[in-house]
Amino acid sequence: MSDSPVDDDDDALMAAYARGEAAAFERLYTRHRLALYRFVRRLLGSANAAQVDEVFQDTWLRVVQARARWQPQGASFRTWLFTLAHHRAIDLLRKSGREVALDAHEGEDGEPWQPEAAAWQHWPAPASATLQGDELAFWRRAGEKLLACLDELPLAQRSAFLLHHDDGLALADVAHALEVGFETAKTRLRYAMAKLRACMGAYLAPESPR
Repeated sequence: MSDSPVDDDDDALMAAYARGEAAAFERLYTRHRLALYRFVRRLLGSANAAQVDEVFQDTWLRVVQARARWQPQGASFRTWLFTLAHHRAIDLLRKSGREVALDAHEGEDGEPWQPEAAAWQHWPAPASATLQGDELAFWRRAGEKLLACLDELPLAQRSAFLLHHDDGLALADVAHALEVGFETAKTRLRYAMAKLRACMGAYLAPESPR
């Protein structure tokens, strides 16, 4: 039986797993599996939904294969895990014949366009945690619309958005996970946000005046 404490951090669990403690891997898997699966599913998009399980499982397989040589190297285990998944997703897309553009600007010219808020001002705001009826249906449709908008983003921008806003990585960790400079990650995120705001259109409430 392992004498490791239940609240071991990821680095300690990975070190324990490298020493042969299978229970440590089980904790890591339980802790990160839902977030990783969501990231892979949204990264691949609806067109590649059938490959989500493959990428998810291959990512964990790579964790198993790298256990003896893994080192933090300035990044958290979670950042490293998402880096592995990102690499595997790119490999899959390229092998399927899709061109994967990874440039920060993706052919953009100038500052990203920002939509006017006026078109959104008459839509219901989610003021309550217990939405019902028409408001509940509206925000369900809004969630579906957001996923569709994510599908339309270039992979580089979608990756930055998901890592930062969906999975909560700091921008520096996003840059580390995507293996790009900080400013490049920031640029990708800025364009992603602008495109999502434009795509969401009336589903976004206007910003409150300051």
